[in-house]
Amino acid sequence: MNHQESEKKPQFLRKLNLLDATFLVIGAVIGSGIFMTAGFIAEYLPSPGLILLVWLAGGLITISGALSFAELGAMFPRTGGQYIYIREAYGSWAGFFFGWGFFWFIMCGGIATLGVAFAEFVGYFLPSLSTQSYIFQLNVFGFSYSLSAGQFVAVGSILILSGLNYFGIRTGIIVQNIFTFLRIGSVAAFVILGLTLGKKSGLTHYDQILSVETGLSFDTLIKLFGLALIAVFWTYDGWYSANCTAEEIKKPERNIPLGLILGTLGITLIYLLMNLVYIMALPIDKMKGVTRIGELASNQLFGPTATHFFSAAIMISIFGCLSATILYGPRVYYAMAKDRSFFQSMAYLHPRYRVPSKALVGQAIWSSLLCLSGTYEDLFEYVVFALVIFFALTGFAVIILRFKQPERKRPYKAWGYPVIPLLFVLINVAVFFNTVINQPFKSMIGLIMLGIGIPAFLYWKKKARKDIM
Repeated sequence: MNHQESEKKPQFLRKLNLLDATFLVIGAVIGSGIFMTAGFIAEYLPSPGLILLVWLAGGLITISGALSFAELGAMFPRTGGQYIYIREAYGSWAGFFFGWGFFWFIMCGGIATLGVAFAEFVGYFLPSLSTQSYIFQLNVFGFSYSLSAGQFVAVGSILILSGLNYFGIRTGIIVQNIFTFLRIGSVAAFVILGLTLGKKSGLTHYDQILSVETGLSFDTLIKLFGLALIAVFWTYDGWYSANCTAEEIKKPERNIPLGLILGTLGITLIYLLMNLVYIMALPIDKMKGVTRIGELASNQLFGPTATHFFSAAIMISIFGCLSATILYGPRVYYAMAKDRSFFQSMAYLHPRYRVPSKALVGQAIWSSLLCLSGTYEDLFEYVVFALVIFFALTGFAVIILRFKQPERKRPYKAWGYPVIPLLFVLINVAVFFNTVINQPFKSMIGLIMLGIGIPAFLYWKKKARKDIM
């Protein structure tokens, strides 16, 4: 292919400004997690001070990651995010395994989880469309399968948002910005009214709120803190979304670092304030193991009528997070396909709308199948621990690339280098080993699922060599 033909190929358009990048970071993170995870954290850490500490720790680790990713994003202002950085630092095999897990389990499993979570709240208002409204149930020889109206609602939400994102980055980002604005407004109202007017039955004195007494041994506490941190990481996940869309951000050398830093700082503040309201609204014992902690806290603070409004706010929040997640994922598969390390059809960029339309369609199909299969939670639970290893590899890539590609222009250099990137790496490695030690079966299944990618990698590499010849 000559240079002239190459220039005729459609390219991504730089349409996103700093506000878009920041809102994408916030929008891809704040979904169902903050309204549903705190009850599980309270089971691990039955102390208000430790609950706030683990959320603060998660925020600081995320911010340290953002500072590291900011350097990489400004260095490589191209579509693909972590896939590009891991590939450049360690080689094509490492980038492939990130992308393999990202598509099959992490991203599409996360989209299915958000879709079904959205359907659960739709079912709160319209019971005939809930996940408990079964259309079909089967139980044969110990194998059980059920299909609910809620699963179809989940699939419908994925297809609608994928359709909106199909018509260009501006269409997708406008929808995403509207829902992010609504979420920030809802959270601000909940926090302000909860702290000032709400009827509290939890802790109200700051010396009690900051208490870290649990009666547990130090070793047990460290183990439980690590497991709680995994849940917190899941709730913070998605903060790297702006890196995946780097080729569509204006002035990426400025707006990627600023978007990451402003976005992660904003998320950390929101999460801390939300958990402070939960602790003041409810006694710790009543928080333990509660799935819909946000609803329970709202009911205590404002009564049952206000809880309907709060449930609607959560539904909007989940829908907005789903929109952002659907937007940035296909950019990673597109980058892999361009390297001939994934399905070649996903390397297609729509000539009119300038989006990786076939990657978007592939993501929608697999996520929808996971919704209908009912296995999305298992997939996500088994593989989400691998996120921390990929984070560690990406953080260390900052250091490796300083030596490997010293001549490459770095418009932004990671603040606190090398301490901050190394701290990010070490914490993620520690959380990984803590998970492997305490959840060996799930970890083994997750590694096997990633290992299935080995023959696929060898096949695509062999095919790429043949195509070149």
